[in-house]
Amino acid sequence: MKIHILLATLLFAAPALVSAQNDAKDDPAGNLQKFQQFYRYLNGAYVDTVHNNALVESAIREVLLQLATHSTYVSPEEMVEVKESFDGSFGGIGIEFNVLNDTVVIVNTIAGGPSAQVGLLPGDRIVGIDGQRAVGLSRAEVPKRLRGPSGTQVRLEVSRHAVKEPLAFTVTRGDIPLHTVDAAYKVDAETGYIKVNRFGRTTMQEFVEAFKGMKGVRSLILDLRGNGGGLLDQAIDLSNFFLPAGSLIVSTEGLRVPPGEARATADGPFTTGKVIVLTNETSASGSEILAGALQDWDRALVLGRRTFGKGLVQRQFPLVDGSAIRLTVARYHTPTGRVIQRPFKNGDLEGYEMDFINRFGKTGDTTRVDSSEMFRTLRSGRTVFGGGGITPDITVEYDTTEYSKYLSNLIRKGMLNEFAATYMDRNRDRLSKTYPTIEAFSRNFKVDEKVLSELTQMAEQKGVPFDKEGFDRSARQIGTQIKALLAQKLWGFNEYFVIMNAENDEVFAKALEVLKNWNQYGDSTGTVLPQKP
Repeated sequence: MKIHILLATLLFAAPALVSAQNDAKDDPAGNLQKFQQFYRYLNGAYVDTVHNNALVESAIREVLLQLATHSTYVSPEEMVEVKESFDGSFGGIGIEFNVLNDTVVIVNTIAGGPSAQVGLLPGDRIVGIDGQRAVGLSRAEVPKRLRGPSGTQVRLEVSRHAVKEPLAFTVTRGDIPLHTVDAAYKVDAETGYIKVNRFGRTTMQEFVEAFKGMKGVRSLILDLRGNGGGLLDQAIDLSNFFLPAGSLIVSTEGLRVPPGEARATADGPFTTGKVIVLTNETSASGSEILAGALQDWDRALVLGRRTFGKGLVQRQFPLVDGSAIRLTVARYHTPTGRVIQRPFKNGDLEGYEMDFINRFGKTGDTTRVDSSEMFRTLRSGRTVFGGGGITPDITVEYDTTEYSKYLSNLIRKGMLNEFAATYMDRNRDRLSKTYPTIEAFSRNFKVDEKVLSELTQMAEQKGVPFDKEGFDRSARQIGTQIKALLAQKLWGFNEYFVIMNAENDEVFAKALEVLKNWNQYGDSTGTVLPQKP
């Protein structure tokens, strides 16, 4: 009897003992003391020079790799670029550029910016910066040479088509806005299109201005494809634009932080009217909060492909040398309670990445839904799905029928951009006179066989062998991209999307079809309803 009692006591005590031992092993103070001992021994006894900064940075990065995938270390140098990317402006000369054949080519000048004011033109090639040769610079090196404090000057040598000698320009740097709205235009009398590329400090201001500029809009296509997120408050404010006061937009939960939520603070300016949100596999974070909120409240129909699945709340903690760490502290939930973050195992970065890559294979899951994660929307009671990311109401699969390795090679080698630049050098005046508006250009300009032949000949000379089968398969796509790039060089980035959306975007085309047949999907106020059988 005593033996049984003793065994029972040991069986019940053993888990507690193991738990206590594990707690002792995980004690933060004890482990910090252990690491400090190691660090002192290392610096006091190691045979060679210890490069402490590199070692500590490597240690921090390695520790974070063992935790949630999106917890990261940001070096002091990277922090400067991060701040610029969200602040909405930086000191620069106001150009969009590309590097083709080791040469910096101006793609566009920002209207009213420093470069436009001194007469730089799209197609100009920068061959010298402040007396130093600029040929051979990488894309990463160019901004470092051109950016600087507002009011300072940079001297440029520029090669221009049809001008024999290089031209000299002195450009005074200014505050250059970083636009987060790529395009905004009216598709027809009542339908607007706005593409938001990320959420920065000026996103809401840009969006409101763009929306107000499209007078009479009763239907909106909001394009979040490729939008990887950004500042949370801007994503929340944009959600509020479509929702009435008090609507829950997003909630958070975490082990060491109190639960939180964000709600619409007032009635949004567009609480009625048809809304379609376009998403794809690179729509992440803030994009998923916005798409999830509008879907859960039946305020928008989500169309495209399942989003990335990044729904982690991150808090940035500064370190003494100007660097920082971003730690995951909580998870985001949509208004119905769906967890946006797709599942992952701590430290299994490869598995997390493969889960994303596998979407594009033969067994991909672009149409997958998790039947164990079913939720009901808050107005209409429609079924929506959890399990990571935002699953569209209408999925539009990839159309690979016009894809070829030849098209891929042309894009990777920069041939389409380079050809468009050289074609524009020779034909800018003629194109501007023949097609004074984007409407005339869209309606009447054709990329004919002569233009395509010039492209393939140039590509062959630059090391991309002609592939007739691939060319025949992708000819329409090649032509559309050339036309869109020419529109961009004539007017701007907005017009690039006018052409691409109209001529080569099956997701955009499906959105227009849905709006045309809206009575199958929602009511007159724009509320999405359960789809009719």
